[in-house]
Amino acid sequence: MAVCSTAVAVPSSCNLGRSISLEPSKLSASRWLQLTSLRRLPTRSRRLSALPQRRIIPKVEAKKQTFSSFDELLEKSDKPVLVDFYATWCGPCQFMVPILEEVSEKLKDKIQVVKIDTEKYTSIANQYKIEALPTFIIFRDGKPCDRFEGAMPAHALIQRIESVLTVPQ
Repeated sequence: MAVCSTAVAVPSSCNLGRSISLEPSKLSASRWLQLTSLRRLPTRSRRLSALPQRRIIPKVEAKKQTFSSFDELLEKSDKPVLVDFYATWCGPCQFMVPILEEVSEKLKDKIQVVKIDTEKYTSIANQYKIEALPTFIIFRDGKPCDRFEGAMPAHALIQRIESVLTVPQ
């Protein structure tokens, strides 16, 4: 047995002008949406309010380069390459954007960070069998040497990259 219950709160200051039924079956779809989408009024509490804090975000210069192929990029890189396979609709991928900027800045002398949109470059995603997002692959001398998936904090990502870079080929 399934039970469905619907409740609508109408503020006392709202003058509807006439008596209406609040049952969804007796209202037009647009009127029902209007009533159910009433906004909550913000509460003023000194405990909950906080002053905005200034955050200093370092500027990272992204260097866009054009290569005729992904393989050429891997071959011509003088450093190992961390490739982030992502999609614009992926929440964890968006979470990783500032983390990758931080990692790129901290390890700029050790590794090159490249982002590949799997929606635009499906052939590359298929070539490396990308099935989960975000997926990270570290390439050394044009060959994959480590692969991992999922969002992680900056310190864990840096530790993972440095452990791969310290292992001799």
